[in-house]
Amino acid sequence: MSEPISLSAERPIRTFHPRRGRMSGRHADAVDAHWARFGLTIVDGDRRPLDLDHLFGRSAPRVLEIGFGMGDATAAMAAADPDRDFLGIEVHTPGIGNLLALIGERGLRNVRVARGDAMELAGRLAPASLAAVHVFFPDPWPKARHHKRRLISPANVAVLRELLAPGGVLRCATDWPDYARAMTRTLDGDPGLRAMPEPEARTLPPRPRTKFEQRGARAGRPIADLPYERV
Repeated sequence: MSEPISLSAERPIRTFHPRRGRMSGRHADAVDAHWARFGLTIVDGDRRPLDLDHLFGRSAPRVLEIGFGMGDATAAMAAADPDRDFLGIEVHTPGIGNLLALIGERGLRNVRVARGDAMELAGRLAPASLAAVHVFFPDPWPKARHHKRRLISPANVAVLRELLAPGGVLRCATDWPDYARAMTRTLDGDPGLRAMPEPEARTLPPRPRTKFEQRGARAGRPIADLPYERV
């Protein structure tokens, strides 16, 4: 399905830290066993359209999961929702290895794992091709001089919104109050999105608690859930 994963490839810093990390034997074995079938390398500047029906081998509603961390939440959502396909993208190689291990251990067939820049991937997806985009606990870039690197910016949100089919949902979550306020301003300011009121938001598939969320909760930081629908 794709070229072998390059664990030492350098990536330009955009909205993320290039986090190669050290993989355990379990993770390395999972890459060896499952990357060829479930993995996808995103190359900067590649604008070839990505055929999701070909990638998943079927036609189904698709969810783009940006920055899945260790992949536990992605695997849980995919297992609970087999009628939807989940395309996760991450730059942290141990997380990539862990999600591939979970795919193998749980027999998941509705997950694909991409390595690279999410916005580069977005440039290869067709408009209105996604049922949802998830951005759970992205790097908050807390220093003011780094705010320009935040993923949830007006320009990036406009790109992600165009990938959603009408009625599709952009779901964001953060445990940084300053970023939550900035996210809300950005999402409220997008003319193609509307904030989902709480009764509607409760009808969305449940979001498993991520390790980042648990860490923030232990530190006493409030969790902001921000679901927006494409109108």
